[in-house]
Amino acid sequence: MGTLSVNLCGIEIDNPIIPASGTFGYGYEFAELYDINMLGTFSFKGTTKDPRFGNPTSRIAECTAGMINAVGLQNPGVEKVISEELPKMSKVFHKKVMANVSGFAVEDYAYTCQKLDACPEVGWLEVNVSCPNVHGGGMSFGTDPSAAAEVTKAVKAVTTKPVIVKLSPNVTDIVAIAKACEEAGADGISLINTMLGMRIDLKTRKPIIANKMGGFSGPAIFPVAVRMVYQVAHAVNIPVIGMGGVSSAEDVIEMMLAGATAVEVGAANLVEPYACRNIINDLPKAMEKYGINNLRDIIKGVK
Repeated sequence: MGTLSVNLCGIEIDNPIIPASGTFGYGYEFAELYDINMLGTFSFKGTTKDPRFGNPTSRIAECTAGMINAVGLQNPGVEKVISEELPKMSKVFHKKVMANVSGFAVEDYAYTCQKLDACPEVGWLEVNVSCPNVHGGGMSFGTDPSAAAEVTKAVKAVTTKPVIVKLSPNVTDIVAIAKACEEAGADGISLINTMLGMRIDLKTRKPIIANKMGGFSGPAIFPVAVRMVYQVAHAVNIPVIGMGGVSSAEDVIEMMLAGATAVEVGAANLVEPYACRNIINDLPKAMEKYGINNLRDIIKGVK
C-alpha cells in the first residue's frame, strides 16, 4: 500500500483528507457512524467571538451538481466552543483538530484565535476571510489584499500555532491576495470557499434563500477550485489546502497534482455522511491505478 501521510505546516497527518468547516460540525455526530480518527484531521464549525443565531430561513437551495447555503456562521461563540464543544469532541477524536475562525473586525479574529490557540485540542487555526453569507465581515476581508494581510498579521501576533488563511474565489486576482497573506506571515492557504450564487422560485418570483444570495458549493465548482489551487500553489512557498467540489479519491489526486498538500471535503459530507471515509478507503486503489507510491511526491506534479 502506498504512503498516504503528508506534512501540513509542520504537523504530520495520516492522510490528506479533511472534512471542511460547516459540513462536519464538531465531529461527534459523524463519530456515531464511523471512527473519525481515520481522518487526517477535520475543520470544525466556523467560530466567532460572540454567539450567532445565523441567517433567517430558508438557508438552503438545491442546484444542478451542487447547492447554495446561507447559514450565516451559526455557532455558540468561542467561549462555549472551548468549554462545551471541544471537551465533547475530544472524547471521540484523538488527533489535533483544525479550528475555523471568522469575524466582523480584525480585533474579533485576533481575540477568537488567541483563545483557541491556547486549546491543546487545536493543531491549526483556519482563518476564514471568505464567508459570503454574512454582512459586514467574512468575505469583505478576503477580497482585498491589504485587508487580508491585516487580519493575518493580527492573528499571527497573538498565536503560536500554524495559521492557515481561507480565501474566497469571488475575486479577480486570487494570487495577489494569497501572496499578501504569505508576506503577512500566514503558514498556509486554504481555498476555495464557496462561490456566490442565487436561485429564484418561479412560483413566488422571489429568491429561494432568505438572504437572497449564498455560498454555491458542490461538484460544479471543482474545475474552478483546481484552477485557483494551481495558481496559488505555484505562486507561494507555503502549503495549500485545496477544496471545492471534491467528492472522490480521483478528485483528491487531481487537487494534489494542482498543488494541494491536503484536501478538504465539504458539500459531499452533506450528501453522503460516509464521503470522507469512502475517499480514504478508495485512495490506495486510486494511487495504484495511477502509479503513485507516495502522495507527497505528486504535490505540484503539474507544472
